[in-house]
Amino acid sequence: MACPFFMPVEKLENGAWLHASRLPLGRGWSGLCTAPGHEDETPSLDDLQQFCNLGYAEGCERLPKDRKWDSIRFGARTLAGDKQNSTASRIQVRYVCERDHRPADHGMIEFDAAANRWDQRHHDHRLQRMAECFVESYVEKRKRQGTTTAVAS
Repeated sequence: MACPFFMPVEKLENGAWLHASRLPLGRGWSGLCTAPGHEDETPSLDDLQQFCNLGYAEGCERLPKDRKWDSIRFGARTLAGDKQNSTASRIQVRYVCERDHRPADHGMIEFDAAANRWDQRHHDHRLQRMAECFVESYVEKRKRQGTTTAVAS
């Protein structure tokens, strides 16, 4: 679950997570805060590790009291592919936005890995960017496992 006000920008190579591949976006990311009054602020490394990449950031001073979501979580599945060439043709990304540890919104967007483009995009640019980061991490992980060669972004 990532903070709904986090706008990931690039992979964070020097994070201190024990299992970075288990993070909500598939790895740690650096980025910007988009919370009202804090737009485009760069969170500290500590904030990135404790709040931005994890959601439910009650300890974050930038988190607005009035908000629709506390966190966003993602999941993906490959819909079709050529197992001989280890390529995926479509990646379905499901998201759940939570408030007070309960679903507040959910849906699905789809990435066409063969064409390297999103067939469906989310209207919230932050959620869309998080989905792009999640798919990039998902594809990298599957490449390491030898199950796909798609590239996302």
